[in-house]
Formats: sequence, C-alpha cells, structure tokens
Amino acid sequence: MRAAGIIVEYNPFHNGHLYHLQQTKKQTQADIVIAVMSGDFLQRGEPALLSKWTRTALALKAGVDLVVELPYAYATQKAEVFAWGAVCILADLGVTDIVFGSEAGDIEPFHRTVRAMESRKAAFDRAVKAHTALGVSYPKAASFAFRDLGLSGEEYIDLSQPNNILGYHYVDAVRRLGRPIRTATVKRLKADYHDNDIRDDRIASATAIRQALFAGSARREELRRLVPPYTADALFAAQDNGTLRSWEDYFPFLKYRLLTARHQELSAIYEAEEGLENRLKAFALRAANFKEWMELIKTKRYTWTRLQRLATHVLTGATKEEMAGAGRFQKPPYIRLLGMNGKGQKYLNRIKKDLKVPIITKIASSRSPVAALDERAALCYRLIKPSDDRDDFDRSPVRYDEASGRTL
Repeated sequence: MRAAGIIVEYNPFHNGHLYHLQQTKKQTQADIVIAVMSGDFLQRGEPALLSKWTRTALALKAGVDLVVELPYAYATQKAEVFAWGAVCILADLGVTDIVFGSEAGDIEPFHRTVRAMESRKAAFDRAVKAHTALGVSYPKAASFAFRDLGLSGEEYIDLSQPNNILGYHYVDAVRRLGRPIRTATVKRLKADYHDNDIRDDRIASATAIRQALFAGSARREELRRLVPPYTADALFAAQDNGTLRSWEDYFPFLKYRLLTARHQELSAIYEAEEGLENRLKAFALRAANFKEWMELIKTKRYTWTRLQRLATHVLTGATKEEMAGAGRFQKPPYIRLLGMNGKGQKYLNRIKKDLKVPIITKIASSRSPVAALDERAALCYRLIKPSDDRDDFDRSPVRYDEASGRTL
C-alpha cells in the first residue's frame, strides 16, 4: 500500500496548499495521504489563526485522509528539528513517500546538496560560526556558509529560500533515518513564502492572506478567491465570533510574564541566549502592542522569526531543560491523532500492530515531558477568546464522513 506524507501548518489552508495536496496524490498515486500538522503554535513562533481542530477539519475536507499533530517541542523549532520530528512521525506511520513544496520544484538538487554536505558538516559549522560572529542572523550565516563551501549554482539548492531550507532538512532527515522513503517536491505557484502582497486572483502566500484578513471584512470577496470555500467559511466565522487569533491577542499575557518573571526564570527559557531575555524585558513596558515591541527588540543578528519563537517560549514557559527532550535527533515519543476519514481509520487499524510508538487520542494519556509541553501550550492558546472547540484534553479526534461532507 502506498502512503504519502506531507508536513503542514495550514495557517490558513489556501489554494496553494490544495494544489500541493492534489500534486502529491498525482505524483505518488498514493492510496492514502497522511498530514503531520503543527498544533497551536507554529514554526515561525506565532499562534495559529484557527485551532488545530478546525484546521484538521479543513484538511480532511480538502482530501487528506489522516491528520496527526507535530508536538510543540518540534513545531516551534528551527528548520532542522522541525523537519526531523515531522519526518520521524511520518516514517513511524509507514509512509512510502514524502512530498513537500519548494521554490526549486526539482528534487535532484536537494539530494545532491545533502550528499555534498555529508563530508563537509564540520567545515560548514565553522563557516556558520565565523559569519554569526560578524553579527549576521543564523539563516544568512548558513546561506553564506553554503556559498563558501562551493555549494551554489544550479546543481545545488538555493538555501536562501525558506521552503528550500525546510526541504533540504526533510531530505536529510530521511537520509539519517535510513528508511526506504521516496522524496519529491512540488514547485510553489506564483506567490513567495514571505510575500506580503496579493498579486494574483487565485494564489497568494499565507502571510499575505493573514494580513488581508486582519485588514477587515472589506476584503472578504478578494479572500474568497484565494482559499477553498470551506476555509473562507471557517475564517470569516472565527472573525465574526472573535476566535481568530494573532500575537496581538496574547501580548498582554506575554508582557505580564516578562515583567514579573525573575531573571533566573527568563534565562532558563529555551532560546534565551546571550542575555537576549534582558532585551525582551527592557522593552516590554515601552511597547503598546506586539508589533511595536518586536520592532523595538529587533536587531540585525536576530531574525523576526527567531524572536517570535523566543516570545512563544516565554509565553508557554518552555525551558531549555524541557525542550531538550525534543533535541536534535531525538524522536517524538508518541503520535497524537487529530482526525481521519474512513480510509484513514482503516489504514490505522491495519498498521497499529506494527507501530513502534504509541498512538494517542488524548494528551492526558501520555506522561512524556513532550506531552506536558503540549498541554501547557494548549492552555496558553485558550487564554483568550475561548475556542469554539471543546477542551483540548478530552477532545476526541475529528472524524470526517466523505459521503455527507460532515465532520463528527
């Protein structure tokens, strides 16, 4: 049986995501598609617009058969750890293929770059360290290091592009696992990952869609062309009932944490390095909102994403010690099921006896430190605008009936 795996956030699910899903099915001819999806907080260090349960329902309506959660300890990490956690989960679920979106659209340069790096890792690390010492951010330093090693040109991947970076780490994670998983990539259509503007009437980046969404209801007709109807309905319903989330909603809680925490507490937070936590605290009183605070703390050395991830860890209280449980090359200790259709349920029943890690449906059923972080993240996510979803801890997976088009 051929099972294709995809790694997603769906913040929100848009036409570009639908194209990726359709191309995954076309390229692999898979019998089933499994999505591992970030939960309440995302890789760029921000809360999801919609709850993971709503996003799961949208994924199932789009044609995904099985949705599982990427735990907080992996979902809010740099690309290497994010990719490792997601690929491990898909491998444990028995996927035969992993298909990802990229700016490149050709899988061979990814394989060539990964093979070339096998013998140059030490030199790469030294080059990254040299560039970061000059005050540039890690992503730029990594891009410069690849160039220094001669890994540039058409035969290699352009690692200045965000989806190419993730794709590189997906392919590398498959290599390190040593599993017989095929990798393939789908070229992103029209919109770049960081595009802030809507330049096409059908395709736009998730960033541009989020910005337009928060611009107000005047742009709803424009947005309806950029997302499937079920996504538009979910977004506008959340906007109308006050359950659409952004960092601005959480800023008062973040501010409270920063102003009341002792120095030892803040310095123990994951990614609080080089006294960065002091900078966050120093500007907390001066900022009226999250965007203003971010602009005050931003430096050339630290990217917006890096600072947002640190802010997320401050909000959730995620410490260096706790996050070490999901450190480099450590595998997720469980797989949490978020939703499935009939086909997905049959697949799970078929592979259950061969699984090496437990499948859980409720977070309380695991005593893992990784699960404790998931539980705390869920509580923080529900601090504002109580969700239309039931409590995260006793919530059963979403079930989608394809015949009726209803979620149960």
